[in-house]
Amino acid sequence: MRKTFSMLLAASTLALTSFAQSEQDTSLKWLKTSTNVISYQLNKASKTYKPGKNPRSVNPDGTVRLAPYKDWTTGFFPGSLWYGYELTGDKKLAEKAKRFTLALDSVRYLTHTHDLGFMLYCSYGNAYRITGDKTYLPALADGAKHLFARFNPKVSAIRSWDFPQWHFPVIIDNMINLEYLYWGAKEFNKPEYAQAARTHAITTMKNHYRNDHSSYHVVDYDPETGKILRKATHQGLTDESAWARGQAWGLYGYTMCYENTKDQKFLDQAELVAAFIMNHPRMPKDKIPVWDFDVHNALDVDERAPRDASAAAVIASALLDLSTQVKDGKKYMDYAEAILKSLSSPAYLAKPGTNGLFILKHSVGAFLYNSEIDTPLDYADYYYLEALKRYANIKKIDLSKI
Repeated sequence: MRKTFSMLLAASTLALTSFAQSEQDTSLKWLKTSTNVISYQLNKASKTYKPGKNPRSVNPDGTVRLAPYKDWTTGFFPGSLWYGYELTGDKKLAEKAKRFTLALDSVRYLTHTHDLGFMLYCSYGNAYRITGDKTYLPALADGAKHLFARFNPKVSAIRSWDFPQWHFPVIIDNMINLEYLYWGAKEFNKPEYAQAARTHAITTMKNHYRNDHSSYHVVDYDPETGKILRKATHQGLTDESAWARGQAWGLYGYTMCYENTKDQKFLDQAELVAAFIMNHPRMPKDKIPVWDFDVHNALDVDERAPRDASAAAVIASALLDLSTQVKDGKKYMDYAEAILKSLSSPAYLAKPGTNGLFILKHSVGAFLYNSEIDTPLDYADYYYLEALKRYANIKKIDLSKI
């Protein structure tokens, strides 16, 4: 009798374990699908494209737009390869990531742009974080020095562009590049870098944000006095609209600033921006925003309302980070998970071998300039991969084994 009972108990336990494993396999199916696509696309792309000419997007005629080393997006593909290696454990991706990263060495000498964070921290920064190889440090040191040099004490901010039509433009995108300075302050013992980053974040919080906690894209300053000359847009629908990726940059930036400083004002700002995004009445059900939240004001709304997967990917990555910084982080985790499941669905995730070998479909670069509309974008892929890595870390999932 005891033997029979023990056998029944063992069989029952095995059945429950199998059921639980089956449930887990089903719940992680979307992750398995995305990981398979990521592995195929990145491996194929790294064989197809040459280091120094990185895939940026797909042109209307179906050809791939390549980014030279001076392009602001040039660091995203190497960064995606590094994240792909972390996610899959594929050592071939690590080898390719190193080649594509080192091909950007000349970026260290550029002084004309704030995008050095995107260009160097996403490529060389991830390379150093993952490998610990100090070969990557000289380029990172030079880039951080040049980014810091763009800080103007009179404006209390870092200059974004050197375009002649602006006096001293500061764009919300610049919040992302502050992470490079916070990191550089610690790595190179340069506390002035962190101080500049903090000051820039405070200035941006004061001058970029409206009462509803949406952000302007550009604030142009007088470089001699710090006076605000104009609040405008360069990529949004109108000066007063809420450009979707701009809102995402701000959310990501203030979450990251809090993580680096533990300054409560930055956390408060991040949560206010998160609330604006998450509770927006025009956020689609799948949580992939239209490229500008105010595009409904346009008369030809159907033609002006493509989705922006790049904004969604940045939002997801930021919310996952934010979920670990607060006590009630579950609402941010759940929202980010919903975004990732949407991006990992057939509506947005490419089929292997298609989409110019990019991972995600349906992003928007600069709509009003008829540039990169409803196309894959390298930074959409990068932040999608980063979000998946953060998700896996929080959930303690080894994506290479699912």
